[in-house]
Amino acid sequence: MVDADLSKYFDTIPHPELMGSIARRIVDANMLRLIKQWLKAPVETSGKDGGTRMAGGRANKMGVPQGGVVSPLVANLYMNRFLKYWRQSGKGEAWDAHIINYADDFVIVSRGYAAEALAWTDRVMTRLGLTLNRTKTRLCDARSERFDFLGYSFGPHCHRQQGRWFIGASPSERSVQRLKDKVGDILVPGNKGPWEEVGGSLNRLLRGWCGYFSPGTHYVTDRVVEAHLYDRVRNFLVRRHKMPPRSIGPFSMEAVFGELGVPRPRHLRRKDAMS
Repeated sequence: MVDADLSKYFDTIPHPELMGSIARRIVDANMLRLIKQWLKAPVETSGKDGGTRMAGGRANKMGVPQGGVVSPLVANLYMNRFLKYWRQSGKGEAWDAHIINYADDFVIVSRGYAAEALAWTDRVMTRLGLTLNRTKTRLCDARSERFDFLGYSFGPHCHRQQGRWFIGASPSERSVQRLKDKVGDILVPGNKGPWEEVGGSLNRLLRGWCGYFSPGTHYVTDRVVEAHLYDRVRNFLVRRHKMPPRSIGPFSMEAVFGELGVPRPRHLRRKDAMS
Protein backbone atom coordinates (compact mmCIF):
# COMPACT_ATOMS: atom_id res chain seq x y z
CA MET A 1 0.00 0.00 0.00
CA VAL A 2 0.96 3.68 -0.36
CA ASP A 3 0.98 5.77 2.80
CA ALA A 4 0.87 9.22 1.17
CA ASP A 5 1.44 12.73 2.45
CA LEU A 6 1.14 15.97 0.50
CA SER A 7 3.61 18.73 1.24
CA LYS A 8 1.84 21.93 2.44
CA TYR A 9 -1.33 21.13 0.50
CA PHE A 10 -3.39 24.17 1.54
CA ASP A 11 -0.45 26.51 0.88
CA THR A 12 0.36 25.24 -2.62
CA ILE A 13 -2.99 24.88 -4.39
CA PRO A 14 -2.55 26.90 -7.62
CA HIS A 15 -5.16 29.63 -8.04
CA PRO A 16 -5.69 29.41 -11.85
CA GLU A 17 -6.36 25.66 -11.75
CA LEU A 18 -8.51 25.98 -8.64
CA MET A 19 -10.60 28.75 -10.19
CA GLY A 20 -11.02 26.56 -13.26
CA SER A 21 -12.43 23.78 -11.08
CA ILE A 22 -14.77 26.23 -9.35
CA ALA A 23 -15.90 27.80 -12.64
CA ARG A 24 -17.05 24.40 -13.88
CA ARG A 25 -19.55 24.40 -11.02
CA ILE A 26 -20.41 28.10 -10.59
CA VAL A 27 -21.44 30.29 -13.51
CA ASP A 28 -22.22 33.49 -11.58
CA ALA A 29 -19.45 35.96 -12.55
CA ASN A 30 -19.91 38.04 -9.41
CA MET A 31 -19.51 35.00 -7.18
CA LEU A 32 -16.39 33.88 -9.06
CA ARG A 33 -14.90 37.37 -8.70
CA LEU A 34 -15.64 37.32 -4.96
CA ILE A 35 -13.95 33.94 -4.52
CA LYS A 36 -10.91 35.16 -6.45
CA GLN A 37 -10.66 38.23 -4.21
CA TRP A 38 -10.95 36.03 -1.14
CA LEU A 39 -8.09 33.83 -2.37
CA LYS A 40 -5.85 36.89 -2.67
CA ALA A 41 -6.80 38.49 0.64
CA PRO A 42 -3.75 39.15 2.87
CA VAL A 43 -3.62 36.90 5.94
CA GLU A 44 -1.66 37.37 9.17
CA THR A 45 0.26 34.22 10.12
CA SER A 46 2.42 33.25 13.09
CA GLY A 47 6.02 32.16 12.59
CA LYS A 48 8.02 29.58 14.53
CA ASP A 49 9.75 32.42 16.37
CA GLY A 50 6.41 33.61 17.75
CA GLY A 51 6.30 36.67 15.52
CA THR A 52 3.63 37.48 12.94
CA ARG A 53 3.86 38.18 9.23
CA MET A 54 1.51 38.92 6.38
CA ALA A 55 0.98 36.31 3.69
CA GLY A 56 -1.06 36.33 0.50
CA GLY A 57 -2.01 39.55 -1.26
CA ARG A 58 -2.73 40.47 -4.87
CA ALA A 59 0.52 39.01 -6.20
CA ASN A 60 -0.16 35.65 -4.57
CA LYS A 61 -0.93 32.87 -7.05
CA MET A 62 -1.26 29.82 -4.81
CA GLY A 63 -2.70 28.64 -1.52
CA VAL A 64 -6.00 28.99 0.31
CA PRO A 65 -6.21 30.74 3.69
CA GLN A 66 -6.07 28.11 6.44
CA GLY A 67 -8.89 28.67 8.89
CA GLY A 68 -11.05 30.33 6.25
CA VAL A 69 -14.73 29.39 6.26
CA VAL A 70 -14.75 27.96 2.73
CA SER A 71 -11.12 26.77 2.66
CA PRO A 72 -11.99 23.10 3.41
CA LEU A 73 -14.65 23.17 0.69
CA VAL A 74 -12.42 24.51 -2.09
CA ALA A 75 -9.51 22.32 -0.94
CA ASN A 76 -11.71 19.25 -1.23
CA LEU A 77 -12.92 20.48 -4.60
CA TYR A 78 -9.37 20.64 -5.93
CA MET A 79 -8.45 17.26 -4.41
CA ASN A 80 -11.40 15.81 -6.30
CA ARG A 81 -9.49 16.41 -9.55
CA PHE A 82 -6.99 13.75 -8.48
CA LEU A 83 -9.70 11.32 -7.34
CA LYS A 84 -11.72 11.83 -10.51
CA TYR A 85 -8.69 11.22 -12.74
CA TRP A 86 -7.95 8.03 -10.77
CA ARG A 87 -11.45 6.75 -11.54
CA GLN A 88 -11.41 7.79 -15.19
CA SER A 89 -7.98 6.29 -15.85
CA GLY A 90 -9.11 2.86 -14.64
CA LYS A 91 -6.06 2.43 -12.43
CA GLY A 92 -8.14 1.03 -9.58
CA GLU A 93 -9.31 -1.90 -11.70
CA ALA A 94 -5.95 -2.39 -13.40
CA TRP A 95 -4.01 -2.47 -10.13
CA ASP A 96 -6.72 -3.98 -7.90
CA ALA A 97 -6.38 -0.82 -5.82
CA HIS A 98 -8.51 1.60 -3.86
CA ILE A 99 -7.96 5.17 -2.62
CA ILE A 100 -9.26 6.04 0.83
CA ASN A 101 -9.10 9.74 1.58
CA TYR A 102 -10.25 12.40 3.98
CA ALA A 103 -9.55 15.85 2.52
CA ASP A 104 -5.85 15.76 1.53
CA ASP A 105 -5.00 12.72 3.70
CA PHE A 106 -5.12 9.53 1.68
CA VAL A 107 -3.76 6.02 1.34
CA ILE A 108 -3.79 3.68 -1.64
CA VAL A 109 -4.29 -0.01 -0.91
CA SER A 110 -3.24 -2.38 -3.67
CA ARG A 111 -2.43 -6.05 -4.17
CA GLY A 112 1.04 -6.06 -5.67
CA TYR A 113 1.03 -2.71 -7.52
CA ALA A 114 1.79 -0.21 -4.76
CA ALA A 115 5.05 0.97 -6.39
CA GLU A 116 3.26 1.64 -9.68
CA ALA A 117 0.47 3.48 -7.85
CA LEU A 118 3.01 5.67 -6.05
CA ALA A 119 4.85 6.58 -9.26
CA TRP A 120 1.56 7.40 -11.01
CA THR A 121 0.39 9.52 -8.05
CA ASP A 122 3.67 11.43 -8.03
CA ARG A 123 3.30 12.31 -11.72
CA VAL A 124 -0.34 13.35 -11.40
CA MET A 125 0.29 15.50 -8.34
CA THR A 126 3.07 17.30 -10.20
CA ARG A 127 0.65 18.04 -13.07
CA LEU A 128 -1.79 19.45 -10.51
CA GLY A 129 0.88 21.75 -9.09
CA LEU A 130 1.16 19.73 -5.87
CA THR A 131 4.05 17.84 -4.28
CA LEU A 132 4.28 14.57 -2.41
CA ASN A 133 6.25 14.83 0.80
CA ARG A 134 9.14 12.48 0.02
CA THR A 135 10.16 12.01 3.66
CA LYS A 136 6.67 11.04 4.85
CA THR A 137 5.28 9.18 1.82
CA ARG A 138 6.23 5.51 1.86
CA LEU A 139 5.41 2.05 0.60
CA CYS A 140 4.11 -0.21 3.33
CA ASP A 141 3.14 -3.87 3.64
CA ALA A 142 0.10 -3.56 5.92
CA ARG A 143 0.24 -7.27 6.70
CA SER A 144 3.59 -6.93 8.50
CA GLU A 145 3.94 -3.24 9.50
CA ARG A 146 1.67 -0.53 10.80
CA PHE A 147 0.69 2.80 9.28
CA ASP A 148 -1.17 5.74 10.83
CA PHE A 149 -4.24 7.24 9.18
CA LEU A 150 -6.82 9.65 10.63
CA GLY A 151 -5.69 9.05 14.20
CA TYR A 152 -5.66 5.27 13.95
CA SER A 153 -2.76 2.85 13.71
CA PHE A 154 -3.60 0.12 11.17
CA GLY A 155 -1.76 -3.15 10.74
CA PRO A 156 -0.70 -6.21 12.76
CA HIS A 157 -1.93 -6.41 16.37
CA CYS A 158 -1.35 -9.16 18.89
CA HIS A 159 -4.28 -10.67 20.80
CA ARG A 160 -3.40 -10.15 24.46
CA GLN A 161 -4.84 -13.48 25.67
CA GLN A 162 -4.35 -15.86 22.76
CA GLY A 163 -1.05 -14.45 21.55
CA ARG A 164 -2.11 -14.64 17.91
CA TRP A 165 -1.58 -11.84 15.42
CA PHE A 166 -4.39 -10.22 13.46
CA ILE A 167 -4.84 -7.18 11.20
CA GLY A 168 -6.65 -4.48 13.13
CA ALA A 169 -6.81 -0.84 14.13
CA SER A 170 -6.18 1.02 17.39
CA PRO A 171 -5.63 4.65 18.43
CA SER A 172 -2.17 5.76 17.29
CA GLU A 173 0.54 6.82 19.74
CA ARG A 174 0.24 10.37 18.45
CA SER A 175 -3.51 10.40 19.14
CA VAL A 176 -2.97 9.11 22.68
CA GLN A 177 -0.37 11.82 23.28
CA ARG A 178 -2.75 14.49 22.00
CA LEU A 179 -5.37 13.28 24.47
CA LYS A 180 -2.81 13.41 27.29
CA ASP A 181 -1.90 16.96 26.29
CA LYS A 182 -5.57 18.01 26.37
CA VAL A 183 -5.99 16.43 29.81
CA GLY A 184 -2.94 18.42 30.94
CA ASP A 185 -4.47 21.62 29.55
CA ILE A 186 -7.55 21.07 31.71
CA LEU A 187 -5.65 20.07 34.86
CA VAL A 188 -3.15 22.94 34.88
CA PRO A 189 -2.21 24.27 38.33
CA GLY A 190 -3.79 27.63 37.50
CA ASN A 191 -7.25 26.09 37.00
CA LYS A 192 -9.20 27.40 40.01
CA GLY A 193 -12.63 26.31 38.81
CA PRO A 194 -14.84 24.11 41.00
CA TRP A 195 -14.35 20.39 40.58
CA GLU A 196 -17.80 20.06 38.96
CA GLU A 197 -16.55 22.24 36.06
CA VAL A 198 -13.17 20.55 35.85
CA GLY A 199 -14.67 17.07 35.98
CA GLY A 200 -17.30 18.06 33.41
CA SER A 201 -14.57 19.19 30.99
CA LEU A 202 -12.74 15.89 31.41
CA ASN A 203 -15.98 13.98 30.91
CA ARG A 204 -16.78 15.76 27.64
CA LEU A 205 -13.22 15.26 26.39
CA LEU A 206 -13.26 11.54 27.13
CA ARG A 207 -16.71 11.03 25.61
CA GLY A 208 -15.53 12.67 22.40
CA TRP A 209 -12.39 10.53 22.38
CA CYS A 210 -14.29 7.29 22.94
CA GLY A 211 -16.92 8.26 20.40
CA TYR A 212 -14.34 8.77 17.65
CA PHE A 213 -12.25 5.74 18.60
CA SER A 214 -15.22 3.43 19.08
CA PRO A 215 -14.24 0.95 16.30
CA GLY A 216 -11.09 -1.10 16.63
CA THR A 217 -8.96 -2.46 19.45
CA HIS A 218 -8.58 -0.31 22.57
CA TYR A 219 -7.53 -2.56 25.47
CA VAL A 220 -3.95 -1.31 25.70
CA THR A 221 -4.62 2.36 24.97
CA ASP A 222 -7.59 2.49 27.35
CA ARG A 223 -5.43 1.35 30.22
CA VAL A 224 -2.65 3.75 29.29
CA VAL A 225 -5.18 6.59 29.24
CA GLU A 226 -6.77 5.50 32.54
CA ALA A 227 -3.39 5.36 34.29
CA HIS A 228 -2.52 8.81 33.00
CA LEU A 229 -5.92 10.17 33.97
CA TYR A 230 -5.67 8.89 37.51
CA ASP A 231 -2.15 10.20 37.98
CA ARG A 232 -3.01 13.68 36.68
CA VAL A 233 -6.34 13.99 38.53
CA ARG A 234 -4.79 12.82 41.81
CA ASN A 235 -1.89 15.25 41.48
CA PHE A 236 -4.30 18.06 40.60
CA LEU A 237 -6.49 17.45 43.67
CA VAL A 238 -3.56 16.84 46.02
CA ARG A 239 -2.05 20.15 44.94
CA ARG A 240 -5.41 21.93 45.29
CA HIS A 241 -5.85 20.60 48.85
CA LYS A 242 -2.23 21.45 49.75
CA MET A 243 -1.36 17.85 50.60
CA PRO A 244 2.19 16.40 50.41
CA PRO A 245 3.23 15.68 46.81
CA ARG A 246 2.71 12.12 45.58
CA SER A 247 0.34 11.38 48.46
CA ILE A 248 -3.03 9.74 47.84
CA GLY A 249 -5.21 10.67 50.78
CA PRO A 250 -8.88 10.41 49.87
CA PHE A 251 -8.09 10.42 46.15
CA SER A 252 -7.73 6.71 45.55
CA MET A 253 -8.34 5.18 42.15
CA GLU A 254 -11.77 4.02 43.30
CA ALA A 255 -12.65 7.56 44.39
CA VAL A 256 -11.39 9.25 41.20
CA PHE A 257 -13.26 6.84 38.91
CA GLY A 258 -16.20 6.64 41.31
CA GLU A 259 -17.60 9.45 43.40
CA LEU A 260 -15.50 12.12 41.67
CA GLY A 261 -17.14 11.18 38.38
CA VAL A 262 -14.12 10.69 36.08
CA PRO A 263 -15.21 8.04 33.54
CA ARG A 264 -13.07 5.10 32.52
CA PRO A 265 -12.83 4.86 28.72
CA ARG A 266 -13.67 1.14 28.79
CA HIS A 267 -16.87 1.87 30.72
CA LEU A 268 -17.86 4.62 28.29
CA ARG A 269 -17.47 2.22 25.38
CA ARG A 270 -19.55 -0.39 27.19
CA LYS A 271 -22.37 2.11 27.74
CA ASP A 272 -22.26 3.23 24.10
CA ALA A 273 -22.39 -0.39 22.93
CA MET A 274 -25.46 -1.08 25.10
CA SER A 275 -27.36 2.08 24.10
